Amino acid sequence: MKNNNDFSYSIQVPIKADDAFIKILNIPQWWGVKYSGNAHQLNDLFTVKMGDESFIHFKVSELTPNTKISFAVTDCFLPWFSDQQEWNNTTLIFELMEESDSTIIKFTHQGLTPALACYNDCNKGWSHWIGTSLNAFLKGGELIPHSQQVIDSFEHKNA
Repeated sequence: MKNNNDFSYSIQVPIKADDAFIKILNIPQWWGVKYSGNAHQLNDLFTVKMGDESFIHFKVSELTPNTKISFAVTDCFLPWFSDQQEWNNTTLIFELMEESDSTIIKFTHQGLTPALACYNDCNKGWSHWIGTSLNAFLKGGELIPHSQQVIDSFEHKNA
């Protein structure tokens, strides 16, 4: 269940919701992670890796064409955080609302709240990946790398 403390970030892009929907599902093109599996059908399973040891396993838990995408975290190992499985049982949610010739995308990481140890670092990461990288990709640009810098800062902070 979403609450007001879940991390949330919104962008508005000058494309139709159907185009945005398809591009969001093209995860490696905007997140800049190692990716395996599939995220195009309900119940699809996929994994992202940031670095050699880390992994996040996702299940596509909701796909409402041109309106909503949800990826549930089924397991994870994030070695740079004190609680390396802190994302377990959280969900990434993309809500799309078309307005004229543009689309508003509200991203929510349900379960990522200020009470979690990783919140500040995850806030910085998601703000980049949604606000900069996904935003640029949806506008026709290329991936704007950031993931290795984030990983390096986590690893140095927690070494």
